[in-house]
Amino acid sequence: MGQPGSLYREAVMAISLNAPLRREYEQLFETCRIRPTKLPHVEQTINRLVDQRPRYEEVVNRQGVPWVFVALVHNMEASGNFSCHLHNGDPLTARTVQVPAGRPKHGSPPYSWEESAADAMALKRLGASTDWSLAGMLYQLERYNGWGYRMYHPHVLSPYLWSFSEHYISGRYVADGRWSDTAVSQQCGAAVVLRRMAEHGLVEFADQPRVSPATDSASAEPTSTEPLVPRHSMRRASRQAEAERAEQLQRWLNTFPGIFLKVDGAPGDRTSDAYRRVTGHYLPGDPRQQESRA
Repeated sequence: MGQPGSLYREAVMAISLNAPLRREYEQLFETCRIRPTKLPHVEQTINRLVDQRPRYEEVVNRQGVPWVFVALVHNMEASGNFSCHLHNGDPLTARTVQVPAGRPKHGSPPYSWEESAADAMALKRLGASTDWSLAGMLYQLERYNGWGYRMYHPHVLSPYLWSFSEHYISGRYVADGRWSDTAVSQQCGAAVVLRRMAEHGLVEFADQPRVSPATDSASAEPTSTEPLVPRHSMRRASRQAEAERAEQLQRWLNTFPGIFLKVDGAPGDRTSDAYRRVTGHYLPGDPRQQESRA
């Protein structure tokens, strides 16, 4: 995605992950709702990234960067193509031409994807000591693409993160320095993929601890009174009142740290697992409840 030019590059260093920005990221992630028409595309993207996890973990071994961050950047910069540089999607048969140009500086092309990816992470000074909290990861994703949206078009949340969610409608850079209020990103945002991965239980965050019945109630206090509990079911109830009860439970469970459920009104295994983490019990009707008593 394009950038607004040299003024932008001079302003980059002004953006730091302070407390207000950290909370903004957390609130956006907590309230992220994927547009239903885009969900199949998001699921396909996740399946592809998970299938390639062993290759992404090679970068973990070299640089200490979480595999999911590498996967998300690879999807955004190169559409998951392993014949392209992670820096910007240029082909591995030569050093990068687009910004950042001339990477990697060491070695000779063609480069392996793994060595190029490690160079991209090193160039951004990302490693095991980086803040990889939920907010920290979202910050680094936005930083990777650039701060043009935040600095010059704050009325639009960066589609690099939020495209395909209800947080984003339109507005994007169509080229370097060229902005359009009406253009719509056709690429799924990295934070949207991350949110769905969290809903699937594929990723956890260091600052989002797992809730258990033994957790101190002061640190795991829900934001509202516990709702009526529906029976376990892998499908959404046909009766609207029952479906709404399940949605209410899912919203309540989402108020606990480390729990990310899709609010779909189907109180299945993921909802039951989350309920057990909070209360110590599976949902009524979950066969695992009987097994745990055996």
